[in-house]
Amino acid sequence: MSLRLQVSDNRRYLTFENGSPFFYLGDTAWELFHRLNREEADLYLETRAAQGFTVIQAVVLAEHEFAQPNPYGNHPLHANDPTQPNEAYFQHVDYIVDRAAELGMFIGMLPTWGDKWNTKWGQGPEIFTPENAHAFGVYVGRRYREKPIIWILGGDRPVENEGHAEIIRAMAAGVSEGDGGRHLRTWHPQGGQSSSQYFHQEDWLDFNMYQTGHARNRDCYDLIASDYALTPTKPCMDAEPGYEDHPNGFKVENGYLDEYDVRKSAYWDLFAGAHGHTYGCHDIWQFLDTGRFPAVSWARTPWREAIQLPGAWQMQWVRKLIESRPFLSRIPDQALLLSDPDTGADHVQATRDRDGAYAFVYIPSGKPVTVGLSRLSGQTITAHWYDPRTGAATAIGAFPQSQAQEFTPPTDGPDWVLVLDDAAQAFATPGQ
Repeated sequence: MSLRLQVSDNRRYLTFENGSPFFYLGDTAWELFHRLNREEADLYLETRAAQGFTVIQAVVLAEHEFAQPNPYGNHPLHANDPTQPNEAYFQHVDYIVDRAAELGMFIGMLPTWGDKWNTKWGQGPEIFTPENAHAFGVYVGRRYREKPIIWILGGDRPVENEGHAEIIRAMAAGVSEGDGGRHLRTWHPQGGQSSSQYFHQEDWLDFNMYQTGHARNRDCYDLIASDYALTPTKPCMDAEPGYEDHPNGFKVENGYLDEYDVRKSAYWDLFAGAHGHTYGCHDIWQFLDTGRFPAVSWARTPWREAIQLPGAWQMQWVRKLIESRPFLSRIPDQALLLSDPDTGADHVQATRDRDGAYAFVYIPSGKPVTVGLSRLSGQTITAHWYDPRTGAATAIGAFPQSQAQEFTPPTDGPDWVLVLDDAAQAFATPGQ
């Protein structure tokens, strides 16, 4: 497994050093290093690898860490001092990082959760200054220099003053000093915000992350489109959309988000221009085990059950679809749609190859769509329905490229992906 990633030449995607595309399919496992022992971590990581995930987002100084040590009785710092890391704690982190690498996954490593530099809400305490943030960054950067890491600064808190910004910049500089600049760096914001609001113009930020938040039918496609349009061009993604099994809008009376909700976020985000996507589950980020920890925000499913929730298994199908066609030339293109793309739960999102070799259209609610096939190349366009629940593809037929065509999704929905190919490209079956 290659340990190094880079931004693609067109500044839209991530690739390995050899130029081959890397699909960022993440999971939010914020408390992984803190709450799971090695056997439990093995179960979690092996399951996520089987489900097709490529990045595990986890926090070294986790939000709930200072209230309770890890399963082996260790805290990450002596005396809550970032300049005094606890070797025993970090040996456990090492184990998890190495196990993920053995399974072909990167760790999206947050050196700290945001409450350690801006309590705002949460556990705290605030322990960082620019000086010790730099020192801690150097320490973790050096320790994981040769590991498959993506650095994620921030941690769900806003930058409210220049002091906060200086802490983030110092830590970013520290990890790069420690690892020799080997790994990409980004920033995880609070809900409803993007890293671009604070750091887009700064050279250390390699790609943007949005947290679109935990509500049903969030207009994540518009939020991704806003980052996609920024200059200078940087890859962008949704690093925390609505979690599976999370109360809709943090209100139990609104019901819980399910696999349909997390599918919509993934396809909307990716087809709007995101380079990759993060899935999340409310029970998994906190590794819900009420015999050991109190549930946070109405979490209800024990984590060993929650790792099998259908939305997690279905994420592999969006990855396989994207990877089954030329990857680095894909662009968003709503102009493909000659019918109304709608809003809310009915929003239709389209993407295509830059040169017109293929297109994907995500249809979330079974409504017919009319597509302008002339935006694709070739004289004949072949079409398939792709099932985002199973990854199965069903051929529809072939159509003249010169005309518009209406497509009506199958009735056993609700959501489907329309796959359109220039027949002359002779692509494999979608998802294969």
